[in-house]
Amino acid sequence: MAQMIALVPAAGSGSRFGAPSPKQYLQLNGRPLMWHALATLAAVPAIDKVAVVISPQDEWFDDFDWRLPKLEVHRVGGASRAQSVANGLAALAPGEDDWVLVHDAARCCLSVAAVERLIAALAGHPVGGLLALPVPDTVKRADAEGHVAATVPRNGLWLAQTPQMFRAGLLARALGEGSVDDITDEASAVERQGLKPLLVEGDAQNFKVTYPRDLALAKAILAARGEQ
Repeated sequence: MAQMIALVPAAGSGSRFGAPSPKQYLQLNGRPLMWHALATLAAVPAIDKVAVVISPQDEWFDDFDWRLPKLEVHRVGGASRAQSVANGLAALAPGEDDWVLVHDAARCCLSVAAVERLIAALAGHPVGGLLALPVPDTVKRADAEGHVAATVPRNGLWLAQTPQMFRAGLLARALGEGSVDDITDEASAVERQGLKPLLVEGDAQNFKVTYPRDLALAKAILAARGEQ
């Protein structure tokens, strides 16, 4: 029977955040930011293993308590997200047909319900897919000077989220063929193979913490759920 593995690449420096440590280690309700994402993934009954991929030079991971069920750490992170995911897959050595759910370490407000909705939607799907949100607002394209160059029709536009869920063999091949420079997420690598991942409606609360002001919003969301 195929396994279901959550893989969290967490080798980034979080340079846009401007903090002394990578943002995945910043404190949120007394825990590192990415602890909340890892805990949610570990709480999903269908997930067999939760693997976090950190840099071999990581100086912060061992400073915290990571006692979570199903969790294992792999110090094989690369210079990019795509490299970290590829290296993580190599270290895990999953079966060709095992499912891999790649999740952003900074999406700390992920819910169990959203993960289970993704898993249910992709059961038996030939490609895989990802959580995403239809674009709700008017979209503007800017010119080089920051003026509006065009209004872009939003019909059919979605904002990609994570987890992004694909068979291990397919994902490894997609990441291993060609340059990874233009790969911004796992779905884009799979799309490059001529395949069409399924879009599964996610949740606006599953946002990516990018700037310091985002921590207050994440804290409010967790508090509303009664999570500490």
